[in-house]
Amino acid sequence: MILLILVSFFLPGLSQENTSPEIRVLLKRLNLTDRLDLTPEGSYLLSGNGFSMTLHSGNELTIQVRSGNLYLFSKDTHMRLGSEVSLDRYDGADSALRLNGASGLYPGNLRLYIQGGLLQAVLSLPIESYLRGVLPYEMGEGFPIEALKAQAVCARTYAITHLNPKRAYDVVDTTNDQVYRGTGKHPDCDRAILETAGVIGTRNGSPVMCYYSASNGGQTEIPEHVWPGTDSEGIYAITDDPYDLANPQSLVKRAFLPRNAQDLPEEFFHLIVSGLQKDLVRLGYSSDPSSFHIDEISSVSLSGQSGQRRFVTTLNLTLRFSGRKPVSLPSATPRLAGGTYGDDDDMLFFVTDTPAPLKDTLGPFESCPEPVSVSLPLFPDVVRMLSLSIYGADNELITVREESKRFILEARRYGHGVGMSQRGAQYMAEHEKWKYDQILAFYYPGMTLGLTGSALPALPTLHPDLSMTPGPAASPTPRPTLMPVTADDLPEGTYIASVEGIDDDSSLNLRSEPGLSSEILMRLYKHQKLIVLESCEDPEWVHVRTDVIEGYVMVSFLEKTESLPSVPPDSPILPTSEDKP
Repeated sequence: MILLILVSFFLPGLSQENTSPEIRVLLKRLNLTDRLDLTPEGSYLLSGNGFSMTLHSGNELTIQVRSGNLYLFSKDTHMRLGSEVSLDRYDGADSALRLNGASGLYPGNLRLYIQGGLLQAVLSLPIESYLRGVLPYEMGEGFPIEALKAQAVCARTYAITHLNPKRAYDVVDTTNDQVYRGTGKHPDCDRAILETAGVIGTRNGSPVMCYYSASNGGQTEIPEHVWPGTDSEGIYAITDDPYDLANPQSLVKRAFLPRNAQDLPEEFFHLIVSGLQKDLVRLGYSSDPSSFHIDEISSVSLSGQSGQRRFVTTLNLTLRFSGRKPVSLPSATPRLAGGTYGDDDDMLFFVTDTPAPLKDTLGPFESCPEPVSVSLPLFPDVVRMLSLSIYGADNELITVREESKRFILEARRYGHGVGMSQRGAQYMAEHEKWKYDQILAFYYPGMTLGLTGSALPALPTLHPDLSMTPGPAASPTPRPTLMPVTADDLPEGTYIASVEGIDDDSSLNLRSEPGLSSEILMRLYKHQKLIVLESCEDPEWVHVRTDVIEGYVMVSFLEKTESLPSVPPDSPILPTSEDKP
Protein backbone atom coordinates (compact mmCIF):
# COMPACT_ATOMS: atom_id res chain seq x y z
CA MET A 1 0.00 0.00 0.00
CA ILE A 2 1.35 3.40 -1.01
CA LEU A 3 1.11 5.91 1.83
CA LEU A 4 0.66 9.63 1.31
CA ILE A 5 3.35 11.88 2.74
CA LEU A 6 2.14 14.79 4.85
CA VAL A 7 3.98 17.88 3.68
CA SER A 8 4.18 20.68 6.23
CA PHE A 9 4.09 23.89 4.24
CA PHE A 10 1.63 26.61 3.48
CA LEU A 11 0.03 26.59 0.08
CA PRO A 12 0.48 29.43 -2.41
CA GLY A 13 -2.42 31.86 -2.40
CA LEU A 14 -3.62 30.82 1.04
CA SER A 15 -3.21 32.52 4.38
CA GLN A 16 0.39 32.51 5.57
CA GLU A 17 -0.84 32.50 9.15
CA ASN A 18 -2.18 29.45 10.93
CA THR A 19 -5.71 30.84 10.82
CA SER A 20 -8.43 28.84 9.09
CA PRO A 21 -9.61 30.51 5.85
CA GLU A 22 -13.20 31.75 5.88
CA ILE A 23 -15.86 30.30 3.59
CA ARG A 24 -19.15 31.94 2.59
CA VAL A 25 -22.14 29.61 2.47
CA LEU A 26 -25.39 30.50 0.70
CA LEU A 27 -28.13 29.07 2.92
CA LYS A 28 -30.51 27.55 0.37
CA ARG A 29 -31.86 24.82 2.64
CA LEU A 30 -33.73 27.39 4.72
CA ASN A 31 -36.08 27.87 1.75
CA LEU A 32 -36.23 31.60 2.39
CA THR A 33 -38.88 33.65 0.65
CA ASP A 34 -39.52 37.00 2.34
CA ARG A 35 -38.71 36.41 6.02
CA LEU A 36 -36.18 34.91 8.40
CA ASP A 37 -36.71 34.16 12.09
CA LEU A 38 -33.51 34.18 14.12
CA THR A 39 -32.21 34.06 17.67
CA PRO A 40 -28.58 34.80 18.62
CA GLU A 41 -26.78 32.67 21.18
CA GLY A 42 -23.96 34.98 22.23
CA SER A 43 -23.25 38.60 21.31
CA TYR A 44 -23.86 39.98 17.82
CA LEU A 45 -23.69 43.38 16.20
CA LEU A 46 -26.51 44.13 13.76
CA SER A 47 -25.47 46.83 11.29
CA GLY A 48 -26.44 48.34 7.95
CA ASN A 49 -27.60 51.54 6.30
CA GLY A 50 -25.67 53.70 8.78
CA PHE A 51 -26.89 52.13 12.03
CA SER A 52 -25.59 49.59 14.56
CA MET A 53 -27.40 47.63 17.26
CA THR A 54 -26.17 45.05 19.76
CA LEU A 55 -27.97 41.75 20.09
CA HIS A 56 -27.62 39.32 22.96
CA SER A 57 -28.56 35.73 23.69
CA GLY A 58 -32.27 35.10 23.60
CA ASN A 59 -33.37 37.98 21.38
CA GLU A 60 -36.20 36.68 19.22
CA LEU A 61 -36.16 38.52 15.88
CA THR A 62 -37.82 38.43 12.50
CA ILE A 63 -36.33 40.09 9.42
CA GLN A 64 -38.75 40.50 6.57
CA VAL A 65 -38.81 41.91 3.04
CA ARG A 66 -41.30 44.75 2.63
CA SER A 67 -41.51 47.01 -0.45
CA GLY A 68 -37.92 46.36 -1.49
CA ASN A 69 -36.43 46.86 2.00
CA LEU A 70 -35.55 44.73 5.00
CA TYR A 71 -37.48 45.33 8.21
CA LEU A 72 -36.67 44.15 11.72
CA PHE A 73 -39.50 43.02 13.99
CA SER A 74 -39.32 41.88 17.60
CA LYS A 75 -41.54 42.07 20.65
CA ASP A 76 -40.90 45.78 21.15
CA THR A 77 -39.00 46.88 18.01
CA HIS A 78 -40.01 47.73 14.46
CA MET A 79 -37.21 49.14 12.28
CA ARG A 80 -36.44 49.67 8.60
CA LEU A 81 -32.97 48.24 7.87
CA GLY A 82 -32.44 49.09 4.20
CA SER A 83 -31.60 46.66 1.40
CA GLU A 84 -28.75 44.83 3.17
CA VAL A 85 -27.80 44.04 6.75
CA SER A 86 -25.08 42.05 8.54
CA LEU A 87 -24.90 40.27 11.89
CA ASP A 88 -21.31 39.95 13.17
CA ARG A 89 -20.16 37.84 16.12
CA TYR A 90 -18.46 39.34 19.14
CA ASP A 91 -16.82 38.29 22.40
CA GLY A 92 -17.29 34.51 22.43
CA ALA A 93 -16.05 31.62 20.31
CA ASP A 94 -19.38 29.86 20.90
CA SER A 95 -21.51 32.67 19.48
CA ALA A 96 -23.98 31.31 16.93
CA LEU A 97 -27.39 31.91 15.39
CA ARG A 98 -30.49 29.77 15.44
CA LEU A 99 -32.28 30.26 12.12
CA ASN A 100 -35.94 29.47 11.41
CA GLY A 101 -36.04 27.09 14.35
CA ALA A 102 -33.47 24.74 12.75
CA SER A 103 -31.99 22.11 15.03
CA GLY A 104 -28.41 23.13 14.19
CA LEU A 105 -26.66 26.33 15.23
CA TYR A 106 -25.00 28.57 12.64
CA PRO A 107 -21.71 29.86 14.08
CA GLY A 108 -20.61 32.73 11.89
CA ASN A 109 -21.33 36.18 10.53
CA LEU A 110 -24.55 36.47 8.56
CA ARG A 111 -25.18 38.76 5.59
CA LEU A 112 -28.78 39.31 4.50
CA TYR A 113 -29.77 41.00 1.25
CA ILE A 114 -32.58 41.06 -1.31
CA GLN A 115 -32.29 39.46 -4.73
CA GLY A 116 -35.19 39.14 -7.13
CA GLY A 117 -37.56 40.15 -4.35
CA LEU A 118 -36.44 37.23 -2.16
CA LEU A 119 -34.36 37.22 1.00
CA GLN A 120 -30.83 35.80 0.61
CA ALA A 121 -28.67 34.65 3.54
CA VAL A 122 -24.90 34.09 3.33
CA LEU A 123 -23.05 32.73 6.36
CA SER A 124 -19.29 33.45 6.70
CA LEU A 125 -17.31 31.21 9.03
CA PRO A 126 -13.89 29.50 9.33
CA ILE A 127 -13.60 26.35 7.22
CA GLU A 128 -12.79 24.29 10.33
CA SER A 129 -16.11 25.42 11.85
CA TYR A 130 -17.91 24.85 8.56
CA LEU A 131 -16.77 21.22 8.49
CA ARG A 132 -18.60 20.57 11.79
CA GLY A 133 -21.85 21.14 9.90
CA VAL A 134 -20.77 19.07 6.88
CA LEU A 135 -19.32 15.78 8.16
CA PRO A 136 -22.41 14.60 10.10
CA TYR A 137 -24.50 14.93 6.93
CA GLU A 138 -22.05 13.99 4.17
CA MET A 139 -20.89 10.85 5.99
CA GLY A 140 -22.37 10.46 9.47
CA GLU A 141 -21.55 10.06 13.14
CA GLY A 142 -21.77 6.27 12.96
CA PHE A 143 -18.85 5.83 10.53
CA PRO A 144 -15.42 4.61 11.73
CA ILE A 145 -13.10 7.41 12.84
CA GLU A 146 -10.52 6.83 10.08
CA ALA A 147 -13.23 7.03 7.41
CA LEU A 148 -14.44 10.26 9.02
CA LYS A 149 -10.89 11.63 8.91
CA ALA A 150 -10.65 10.84 5.19
CA GLN A 151 -13.99 12.57 4.69
CA ALA A 152 -12.78 15.60 6.66
CA VAL A 153 -9.76 15.96 4.35
CA CYS A 154 -11.96 15.63 1.24
CA ALA A 155 -14.55 18.12 2.49
CA ARG A 156 -11.86 20.60 3.61
CA THR A 157 -10.11 20.34 0.24
CA TYR A 158 -13.38 20.79 -1.63
CA ALA A 159 -14.07 23.93 0.41
CA ILE A 160 -10.58 25.36 -0.20
CA THR A 161 -10.84 24.89 -3.96
CA HIS A 162 -14.21 26.67 -4.09
CA LEU A 163 -13.16 29.92 -2.41
CA ASN A 164 -13.93 32.64 -4.95
CA PRO A 165 -13.86 36.30 -3.85
CA LYS A 166 -15.37 37.38 -7.19
CA ARG A 167 -18.70 35.75 -6.28
CA ALA A 168 -21.26 36.70 -3.64
CA TYR A 169 -20.70 33.32 -1.95
CA ASP A 170 -18.38 30.32 -2.26
CA VAL A 171 -20.65 27.29 -1.84
CA VAL A 172 -24.31 26.46 -1.21
CA ASP A 173 -25.48 24.29 1.68
CA THR A 174 -27.04 21.56 -0.49
CA THR A 175 -25.79 18.57 -2.46
CA ASN A 176 -24.93 20.97 -5.28
CA ASP A 177 -21.77 21.51 -3.21
CA GLN A 178 -21.66 19.95 0.25
CA VAL A 179 -24.60 19.52 2.62
CA TYR A 180 -24.30 21.97 5.54
CA ARG A 181 -26.90 22.06 8.32
CA GLY A 182 -25.21 23.96 11.11
CA THR A 183 -23.46 22.44 14.11
CA GLY A 184 -24.75 20.08 16.77
CA LYS A 185 -23.44 17.35 19.05
CA HIS A 186 -21.37 14.99 16.89
CA PRO A 187 -18.26 14.08 18.92
CA ASP A 188 -16.75 11.59 16.44
CA CYS A 189 -17.08 14.03 13.55
CA ASP A 190 -15.57 16.82 15.67
CA ARG A 191 -12.68 14.53 16.61
CA ALA A 192 -12.01 13.66 12.96
CA ILE A 193 -11.89 17.35 12.06
CA LEU A 194 -9.59 18.18 14.97
CA GLU A 195 -7.17 15.30 14.31
CA THR A 196 -6.80 16.28 10.64
CA ALA A 197 -6.85 20.04 11.29
CA GLY A 198 -5.73 21.94 8.17
CA VAL A 199 -4.89 18.80 6.12
CA ILE A 200 -5.89 19.06 2.45
CA GLY A 201 -5.16 17.22 -0.79
CA THR A 202 -2.57 18.77 -3.11
CA ARG A 203 -0.67 18.22 -6.34
CA ASN A 204 2.48 20.19 -7.09
CA GLY A 205 1.82 22.36 -4.05
CA SER A 206 -1.72 23.45 -5.01
CA PRO A 207 -5.08 22.25 -3.72
CA VAL A 208 -6.87 19.75 -5.96
CA MET A 209 -10.52 19.17 -6.81
CA CYS A 210 -11.24 16.44 -4.27
CA TYR A 211 -14.44 14.76 -5.50
CA TYR A 212 -16.24 12.04 -3.56
CA SER A 213 -19.57 10.19 -3.70
CA ALA A 214 -21.62 7.75 -1.67
CA SER A 215 -20.78 4.58 -3.62
CA ASN A 216 -18.89 3.86 -6.84
CA GLY A 217 -20.50 0.46 -7.42
CA GLY A 218 -17.21 -1.45 -7.44
CA GLN A 219 -15.05 0.72 -9.69
CA THR A 220 -13.83 4.30 -9.46
CA GLU A 221 -14.57 6.72 -12.26
CA ILE A 222 -12.50 9.60 -13.68
CA PRO A 223 -13.74 13.20 -14.03
CA GLU A 224 -13.63 13.42 -17.84
CA HIS A 225 -16.23 10.64 -18.15
CA VAL A 226 -18.63 12.51 -15.87
CA TRP A 227 -17.94 16.14 -16.72
CA PRO A 228 -16.73 16.34 -20.36
CA GLY A 229 -13.90 18.81 -20.75
CA THR A 230 -12.38 18.19 -17.33
CA ASP A 231 -9.08 16.40 -16.75
CA SER A 232 -7.93 13.84 -14.19
CA GLU A 233 -4.67 15.82 -13.91
CA GLY A 234 -2.88 12.69 -12.71
CA ILE A 235 -4.93 12.60 -9.49
CA TYR A 236 -7.59 10.01 -10.39
CA ALA A 237 -7.56 6.58 -12.05
CA ILE A 238 -10.09 3.92 -13.03
CA THR A 239 -9.59 1.28 -10.34
CA ASP A 240 -11.61 -1.73 -9.22
CA ASP A 241 -12.91 -1.16 -5.70
CA PRO A 242 -13.61 -4.47 -3.94
CA TYR A 243 -14.22 -2.61 -0.66
CA ASP A 244 -17.23 -0.71 -1.95
CA LEU A 245 -18.47 -3.92 -3.54
CA ALA A 246 -18.09 -5.87 -0.29
CA ASN A 247 -19.87 -3.31 1.88
CA PRO A 248 -23.44 -4.57 2.46
CA GLN A 249 -24.54 -0.95 2.94
CA SER A 250 -23.65 -0.04 -0.64
CA LEU A 251 -26.95 0.48 -2.41
CA VAL A 252 -27.93 -2.23 -4.92
CA LYS A 253 -31.09 -2.38 -7.04
CA ARG A 254 -32.25 -5.61 -8.68
CA ALA A 255 -34.57 -6.58 -11.51
CA PHE A 256 -35.66 -10.15 -12.22
CA LEU A 257 -36.29 -11.50 -15.72
CA PRO A 258 -38.00 -14.93 -15.44
CA ARG A 259 -37.17 -17.40 -18.18
CA ASN A 260 -40.90 -17.81 -18.84
CA ALA A 261 -41.15 -14.01 -19.22
CA GLN A 262 -44.06 -13.75 -16.81
CA ASP A 263 -44.93 -10.35 -15.31
CA LEU A 264 -42.50 -8.30 -17.37
CA PRO A 265 -43.20 -4.56 -17.05
CA GLU A 266 -45.54 -3.56 -19.87
CA GLU A 267 -43.29 -0.74 -21.08
CA PHE A 268 -40.32 -3.12 -21.20
CA PHE A 269 -42.35 -5.71 -23.15
CA HIS A 270 -43.36 -3.09 -25.72
CA LEU A 271 -39.72 -1.98 -26.02
CA ILE A 272 -38.73 -5.58 -26.84
CA VAL A 273 -41.42 -5.84 -29.52
CA SER A 274 -40.32 -2.53 -31.00
CA GLY A 275 -36.73 -3.76 -31.14
CA LEU A 276 -37.83 -6.93 -32.99
CA GLN A 277 -39.82 -5.15 -35.73
CA LYS A 278 -37.51 -6.09 -38.62
CA ASP A 279 -37.17 -9.72 -37.48
CA LEU A 280 -40.92 -10.15 -37.12
CA VAL A 281 -41.55 -8.78 -40.62
CA ARG A 282 -38.77 -10.99 -42.05
CA LEU A 283 -40.29 -14.08 -40.43
CA GLY A 284 -43.80 -13.18 -41.58
CA TYR A 285 -45.29 -12.36 -38.18
CA SER A 286 -47.41 -9.43 -37.11
CA SER A 287 -45.48 -6.73 -35.23
CA ASP A 288 -48.52 -5.79 -33.14
CA PRO A 289 -47.66 -6.36 -29.42
CA SER A 290 -51.05 -8.02 -28.89
CA SER A 291 -50.05 -10.66 -31.47
CA PHE A 292 -46.69 -11.43 -29.87
CA HIS A 293 -45.93 -13.67 -26.89
CA ILE A 294 -42.54 -14.45 -25.34
CA ASP A 295 -42.34 -18.19 -24.67
CA GLU A 296 -38.86 -18.16 -23.14
CA ILE A 297 -35.96 -15.84 -22.45
CA SER A 298 -33.04 -18.05 -23.49
CA SER A 299 -30.15 -15.77 -22.59
CA VAL A 300 -29.36 -12.32 -21.19
CA SER A 301 -26.03 -10.56 -21.63
CA LEU A 302 -24.52 -7.07 -21.47
CA SER A 303 -22.25 -5.25 -23.91
CA GLY A 304 -20.92 -1.82 -24.80
CA GLN A 305 -18.01 -1.88 -22.37
CA SER A 306 -15.13 0.44 -23.24
CA GLY A 307 -11.57 -0.41 -22.21
CA GLN A 308 -11.13 -1.26 -18.53
CA ARG A 309 -14.40 0.42 -17.53
CA ARG A 310 -17.12 -1.84 -16.18
CA PHE A 311 -19.75 0.58 -17.41
CA VAL A 312 -21.94 -1.18 -20.00
CA THR A 313 -24.56 0.38 -22.24
CA THR A 314 -26.53 -2.42 -23.93
CA LEU A 315 -28.82 -5.23 -22.80
CA ASN A 316 -28.94 -8.26 -25.13
CA LEU A 317 -31.81 -10.76 -25.01
CA THR A 318 -32.33 -14.01 -26.93
CA LEU A 319 -35.97 -15.12 -27.05
CA ARG A 320 -38.27 -17.86 -28.24
CA PHE A 321 -41.70 -16.55 -29.11
CA SER A 322 -45.13 -17.28 -30.53
CA GLY A 323 -46.87 -14.94 -32.93
CA ARG A 324 -49.65 -14.56 -35.41
CA LYS A 325 -49.23 -14.36 -39.16
CA PRO A 326 -51.48 -12.44 -41.57
CA VAL A 327 -53.90 -14.63 -43.53
CA SER A 328 -55.30 -14.02 -47.07
CA LEU A 329 -58.73 -12.39 -47.33
CA PRO A 330 -61.49 -14.23 -49.23
CA SER A 331 -61.89 -12.73 -52.72
CA ALA A 332 -64.99 -12.56 -54.96
CA THR A 333 -64.97 -13.64 -58.68
CA PRO A 334 -66.21 -10.83 -60.98
CA ARG A 335 -68.90 -11.62 -63.59
CA LEU A 336 -70.13 -9.58 -66.58
CA ALA A 337 -73.30 -7.61 -66.16
CA GLY A 338 -76.11 -8.23 -68.62
CA GLY A 339 -75.56 -6.95 -72.28
CA THR A 340 -72.72 -6.91 -74.79
CA TYR A 341 -69.96 -4.49 -75.55
CA GLY A 342 -67.98 -3.56 -78.63
CA ASP A 343 -64.98 -1.47 -79.67
CA ASP A 344 -66.83 1.81 -79.13
CA ASP A 345 -67.85 1.06 -75.59
CA ASP A 346 -66.10 3.33 -73.10
CA MET A 347 -66.59 1.23 -69.95
CA LEU A 348 -66.96 -2.33 -68.76
CA PHE A 349 -69.55 -3.01 -66.09
CA PHE A 350 -69.10 -5.85 -63.66
CA VAL A 351 -70.97 -7.04 -60.63
CA THR A 352 -69.40 -9.18 -57.90
CA ASP A 353 -70.69 -11.89 -55.66
CA THR A 354 -71.18 -10.72 -52.05
CA PRO A 355 -67.90 -11.43 -50.20
CA ALA A 356 -67.75 -13.42 -46.97
CA PRO A 357 -67.77 -11.35 -43.75
CA LEU A 358 -64.25 -10.26 -42.63
CA LYS A 359 -63.76 -11.49 -39.06
CA ASP A 360 -60.01 -11.53 -38.65
CA THR A 361 -56.92 -10.83 -40.73
CA LEU A 362 -54.49 -12.81 -38.54
CA GLY A 363 -54.14 -16.49 -37.98
CA PRO A 364 -53.76 -18.30 -34.63
CA PHE A 365 -50.65 -18.08 -32.42
CA GLU A 366 -47.89 -20.38 -33.57
CA SER A 367 -44.37 -20.93 -32.25
CA CYS A 368 -41.49 -19.57 -34.26
CA PRO A 369 -39.04 -22.39 -35.03
CA GLU A 370 -35.97 -20.16 -34.59
CA PRO A 371 -34.95 -17.88 -31.68
CA VAL A 372 -34.55 -14.13 -32.16
CA SER A 373 -32.20 -11.66 -30.49
CA VAL A 374 -32.69 -8.03 -29.59
CA SER A 375 -30.27 -5.43 -28.25
CA LEU A 376 -31.68 -2.55 -26.18
CA PRO A 377 -29.88 0.58 -24.91
CA LEU A 378 -29.74 0.41 -21.11
CA PHE A 379 -29.89 4.17 -20.64
CA PRO A 380 -32.22 5.81 -20.09
CA ASP A 381 -35.24 3.62 -20.89
CA VAL A 382 -34.35 0.10 -19.73
CA VAL A 383 -32.97 1.14 -16.32
CA ARG A 384 -36.09 3.22 -15.75
CA MET A 385 -38.54 0.54 -16.93
CA LEU A 386 -36.87 -2.10 -14.75
CA SER A 387 -36.54 0.31 -11.76
CA LEU A 388 -32.74 0.02 -11.79
CA SER A 389 -32.02 3.76 -11.68
CA ILE A 390 -30.25 4.74 -8.45
CA TYR A 391 -28.93 8.26 -8.81
CA GLY A 392 -30.65 9.40 -11.99
CA ALA A 393 -27.38 10.17 -13.75
CA ASP A 394 -27.50 7.15 -16.13
CA ASN A 395 -24.12 5.95 -14.89
CA GLU A 396 -25.03 2.84 -12.89
CA LEU A 397 -22.79 -0.22 -13.16
CA ILE A 398 -25.06 -3.04 -14.35
CA THR A 399 -24.25 -6.75 -14.00
CA VAL A 400 -26.24 -9.89 -14.81
CA ARG A 401 -26.22 -13.37 -13.33
CA GLU A 402 -28.14 -16.47 -14.29
CA GLU A 403 -30.21 -18.79 -12.11
CA SER A 404 -32.19 -21.87 -13.10
CA LYS A 405 -35.50 -20.04 -13.51
CA ARG A 406 -34.47 -16.41 -13.97
CA PHE A 407 -31.85 -13.83 -14.80
CA ILE A 408 -30.97 -11.17 -12.22
CA LEU A 409 -29.85 -7.70 -13.25
CA GLU A 410 -28.11 -5.66 -10.55
CA ALA A 411 -27.35 -1.93 -10.56
CA ARG A 412 -24.73 -0.28 -8.36
CA ARG A 413 -23.22 3.21 -7.95
CA TYR A 414 -24.81 6.02 -5.97
CA GLY A 415 -23.32 9.28 -7.19
CA HIS A 416 -20.79 10.12 -9.87
CA GLY A 417 -18.25 7.55 -8.67
CA VAL A 418 -15.23 9.90 -8.93
CA GLY A 419 -12.74 9.93 -6.07
CA MET A 420 -13.50 8.51 -2.64
CA SER A 421 -16.39 6.14 -2.13
CA GLN A 422 -17.85 6.75 1.31
CA ARG A 423 -19.04 3.16 1.55
CA GLY A 424 -15.67 1.91 0.37
CA ALA A 425 -13.89 4.08 2.97
CA GLN A 426 -16.25 2.75 5.64
CA TYR A 427 -15.36 -0.85 4.79
CA MET A 428 -11.62 -0.10 4.60
CA ALA A 429 -11.60 1.51 8.04
CA GLU A 430 -13.90 -0.99 9.74
CA HIS A 431 -12.76 -4.32 8.27
CA GLU A 432 -9.29 -3.67 6.85
CA LYS A 433 -8.23 -1.29 9.66
CA TRP A 434 -6.79 1.19 7.18
CA LYS A 435 -5.75 4.67 8.29
CA TYR A 436 -7.16 7.73 6.62
CA ASP A 437 -4.02 8.40 4.57
CA GLN A 438 -4.18 4.84 3.16
CA ILE A 439 -7.81 5.36 2.19
CA LEU A 440 -6.96 8.61 0.43
CA ALA A 441 -3.99 7.01 -1.36
CA PHE A 442 -6.28 4.37 -2.84
CA TYR A 443 -8.84 6.83 -4.17
CA TYR A 444 -6.47 9.66 -5.18
CA PRO A 445 -3.27 7.91 -6.37
CA GLY A 446 -1.77 11.15 -7.73
CA MET A 447 -2.45 13.27 -4.64
CA THR A 448 -0.23 14.24 -1.73
CA LEU A 449 -1.24 15.88 1.54
CA GLY A 450 -0.42 19.44 2.52
CA LEU A 451 -1.43 21.91 5.23
CA THR A 452 -3.39 25.10 5.35
CA GLY A 453 -4.34 27.23 8.34
CA SER A 454 -6.56 25.58 10.93
CA ALA A 455 -6.71 27.82 14.03
CA LEU A 456 -10.01 29.57 14.66
CA PRO A 457 -9.69 33.36 14.58
CA ALA A 458 -10.21 35.34 17.77
CA LEU A 459 -13.48 37.24 17.72
CA PRO A 460 -13.35 41.02 18.18
CA THR A 461 -14.44 42.66 21.42
CA LEU A 462 -17.50 44.86 21.24
CA HIS A 463 -16.60 48.57 21.39
CA PRO A 464 -17.97 50.20 24.60
CA ASP A 465 -19.82 52.86 22.59
CA LEU A 466 -21.76 50.20 20.71
CA SER A 467 -22.85 48.51 23.91
CA MET A 468 -24.75 51.71 24.70
CA THR A 469 -27.14 50.86 21.82
CA PRO A 470 -28.68 47.64 23.06
CA GLY A 471 -30.97 45.55 20.96
CA PRO A 472 -34.38 44.18 21.86
CA ALA A 473 -34.88 42.55 25.23
CA ALA A 474 -34.21 38.83 25.45
CA SER A 475 -37.12 36.57 24.66
CA PRO A 476 -37.53 32.78 24.51
CA THR A 477 -35.85 30.87 21.72
CA PRO A 478 -38.39 30.60 18.89
CA ARG A 479 -39.85 27.29 17.90
CA PRO A 480 -42.01 26.71 14.84
CA THR A 481 -45.68 26.79 15.84
CA LEU A 482 -48.21 24.62 14.06
CA MET A 483 -51.57 25.88 12.79
CA PRO A 484 -54.78 24.51 14.27
CA VAL A 485 -56.88 22.15 12.18
CA THR A 486 -60.53 21.37 12.90
CA ALA A 487 -61.94 18.37 11.10
CA ASP A 488 -65.55 17.88 12.20
CA ASP A 489 -67.59 15.82 9.73
CA LEU A 490 -65.05 15.65 6.92
CA PRO A 491 -66.72 15.48 3.48
CA GLU A 492 -66.44 12.20 1.61
CA GLY A 493 -63.14 11.87 -0.23
CA THR A 494 -61.18 14.15 2.11
CA TYR A 495 -58.70 12.98 4.72
CA ILE A 496 -56.21 14.19 7.30
CA ALA A 497 -52.48 14.16 6.51
CA SER A 498 -49.30 15.26 8.25
CA VAL A 499 -46.19 16.93 6.81
CA GLU A 500 -43.50 14.28 7.40
CA GLY A 501 -41.33 13.94 4.29
CA ILE A 502 -38.95 16.76 5.21
CA ASP A 503 -36.00 17.20 7.57
CA ASP A 504 -36.55 18.46 11.09
CA ASP A 505 -34.93 21.78 10.24
CA SER A 506 -36.60 22.22 6.87
CA SER A 507 -40.05 23.32 5.69
CA LEU A 508 -42.58 22.62 2.94
CA ASN A 509 -43.90 25.41 0.73
CA LEU A 510 -47.67 25.92 0.60
CA ARG A 511 -48.43 27.38 -2.83
CA SER A 512 -51.30 29.33 -4.35
CA GLU A 513 -51.57 26.95 -7.33
CA PRO A 514 -50.42 23.36 -8.00
CA GLY A 515 -46.98 24.00 -9.47
CA LEU A 516 -43.46 24.95 -8.45
CA SER A 517 -43.69 28.29 -10.27
CA SER A 518 -46.73 29.51 -8.34
CA GLU A 519 -46.66 31.93 -5.41
CA ILE A 520 -45.50 30.62 -2.02
CA LEU A 521 -48.13 31.41 0.60
CA MET A 522 -46.45 29.99 3.70
CA ARG A 523 -43.84 27.60 5.05
CA LEU A 524 -45.26 24.43 6.60
CA TYR A 525 -43.16 22.80 9.29
CA LYS A 526 -42.75 19.12 10.08
CA HIS A 527 -45.76 17.43 11.77
CA GLN A 528 -48.17 20.13 10.56
CA LYS A 529 -51.62 18.56 10.17
CA LEU A 530 -53.59 19.30 6.99
CA ILE A 531 -56.99 18.41 5.58
CA VAL A 532 -56.51 17.09 2.05
CA LEU A 533 -59.50 18.32 0.07
CA GLU A 534 -58.84 16.82 -3.34
CA SER A 535 -56.23 15.59 -5.77
CA CYS A 536 -55.20 17.86 -8.62
CA GLU A 537 -55.00 17.20 -12.34
CA ASP A 538 -51.28 16.82 -11.78
CA PRO A 539 -51.23 13.76 -9.45
CA GLU A 540 -48.14 15.05 -7.63
CA TRP A 541 -50.18 17.88 -6.06
CA VAL A 542 -53.13 18.04 -3.66
CA HIS A 543 -55.41 20.83 -2.45
CA VAL A 544 -55.14 21.25 1.35
CA ARG A 545 -56.35 23.53 4.12
CA THR A 546 -55.96 24.34 7.79
CA ASP A 547 -58.19 26.55 9.95
CA VAL A 548 -56.07 29.49 8.80
CA ILE A 549 -55.24 29.06 5.12
CA GLU A 550 -55.58 26.77 2.15
CA GLY A 551 -53.38 26.09 -0.83
CA TYR A 552 -51.48 23.34 -2.66
CA VAL A 553 -48.59 21.05 -1.67
CA MET A 554 -46.79 18.08 -3.19
CA VAL A 555 -48.41 14.89 -1.90
CA SER A 556 -45.07 13.03 -1.67
CA PHE A 557 -44.23 15.01 1.48
CA LEU A 558 -47.43 14.00 3.29
CA GLU A 559 -48.42 10.96 5.33
CA LYS A 560 -52.05 10.04 5.79
CA THR A 561 -53.20 10.01 9.41
CA GLU A 562 -56.44 9.66 11.30
CA SER A 563 -55.71 11.81 14.35
CA LEU A 564 -55.46 15.51 15.06
CA PRO A 565 -53.41 17.14 17.80
CA SER A 566 -55.14 18.91 20.64
CA VAL A 567 -54.78 22.61 19.79
CA PRO A 568 -55.71 25.24 22.38
CA PRO A 569 -58.14 27.89 21.09
CA ASP A 570 -55.55 30.63 21.55
CA SER A 571 -52.71 28.69 19.90
CA PRO A 572 -50.43 31.05 17.92
CA ILE A 573 -50.26 30.59 14.19
CA LEU A 574 -47.65 31.38 11.61
CA PRO A 575 -48.35 34.57 9.67
CA THR A 576 -48.43 34.62 5.90
CA SER A 577 -46.08 36.84 3.94
CA GLU A 578 -48.78 39.54 4.00
CA ASP A 579 -49.27 39.49 7.79
CA LYS A 580 -47.28 41.42 10.31
CA PRO A 581 -45.10 39.27 12.58
